[in-house]
Amino acid sequence: MSPTTLFVKLVSVVGPEVRGSKLGDVVDRLRALPSVDRLATAVARAELADRRAQLLAGARDDVDLVSRARERLRPSLRRVLNATGVIVHTNLGRAPLAEPAQAAVARAARGYSNVELDLGSGERASRHEHVDGLLRELTGAQAATVVNNCAAAVLLAVCALSGPGRDVVVSRGQLIEIGGGFRMPEVVDQAGARLVEVGTTNRTRLSDYEAALDSETGAILRAHPSNFRTVGFVEGVDVEALCGLGVPVIDDVGSGVLADELAVLASEPSVRRSVAAGSAVVAFSGDKLLGGPQAGVLVGMEDAIAACRRHPLARAVRIDKLSLAALEATLALYRDPELARRELPVLAMLRVDETELHARADRLAAATGGEVVSAVGRVGGGALPLLELRGPVVAIDPGAAGATALAAALRAGEPAVVARIERERVLLDPRTLAADELDETATAVVAALR
Repeated sequence: MSPTTLFVKLVSVVGPEVRGSKLGDVVDRLRALPSVDRLATAVARAELADRRAQLLAGARDDVDLVSRARERLRPSLRRVLNATGVIVHTNLGRAPLAEPAQAAVARAARGYSNVELDLGSGERASRHEHVDGLLRELTGAQAATVVNNCAAAVLLAVCALSGPGRDVVVSRGQLIEIGGGFRMPEVVDQAGARLVEVGTTNRTRLSDYEAALDSETGAILRAHPSNFRTVGFVEGVDVEALCGLGVPVIDDVGSGVLADELAVLASEPSVRRSVAAGSAVVAFSGDKLLGGPQAGVLVGMEDAIAACRRHPLARAVRIDKLSLAALEATLALYRDPELARRELPVLAMLRVDETELHARADRLAAATGGEVVSAVGRVGGGALPLLELRGPVVAIDPGAAGATALAAALRAGEPAVVARIERERVLLDPRTLAADELDETATAVVAALR
């Protein structure tokens, strides 16, 4: 099959199936736009080159080159319907954005923006000013700055406050590793500081910290345990006591809880509490329980935040304009706590009542032929690892093909549906599916079962 033949077949097969979509619009204009012609021809040539290599290597299977070429034309980063029941799903982009944040991203992406320009004076400004006032208002901090994620925020804070050659004091119970192999001891090492371990894995007292402090101490680092908990014979030191030692405290509180009034979040460290205690820097994520985009937020004392902003690393880890736009819109919702609880998907999923969940599950079961059963969802993203979110889910019998095959077929759809497997059945959790996603999910399940 020549590249031209494959190209013509690709146009004839793809066009009718996706007409009206963005890809369909491109296919309709292929003959009129030479640049698109060249793109499609390149895809065809790439598929034929791959197939020739496979045949030369001894392949004897039959393949659908048109389907494979269509797959190459699909974007790699695609929309996914989250039916897993894990609210802050790291593999699926963590927190879904609220509608005001989505709109803010679209505005910022449409053209130019005043990301580093004071429109009043016409002078250059700091991008951090777009969220500095909101963060100070919402947390009570003296100052604030933002970077691209919480790992970068912690690294920047340690670099700025402890610098090369100074000590960072950390409880042995907080020398944690989180996803992706991010380890606290390595953060301290990258900053050029000396790690001073105090206490034991399960018990650290205030006296342990006091004994470790001297003129070489740059900061105390307090790390949220994220996706695990120690229980039983354990002891730790509250942030208020640490801040009373007279040494700058860097408090990595992890998930960014600003909705302090929600009982379900009571066991997560509060940003406001740490700020009120006197932490020099409080670091947290934007895309976990805060419900915003990927970002690392630093709030705290004026001099400590200023040191973070001045550090050369700040330039390397700065936040981009689209994330900044989404973060500003997300934070603005917290000015009205009830509005935040209603508009932010993460908070809405945590608060959804049993009646609503059953209504969604019944609707999904009726459309798919599934069975409503009880199962456990999770918060995810390293937050509240012991919390079980029990509620109704829809169990789908996969038939002879098996649950693994059905789950794979759902992931291959458009949009992709990601579910979970338990006891050889595919489970669809309505907690993490928005009301307007139920019909799409049902359609995808029916198609996959065929």
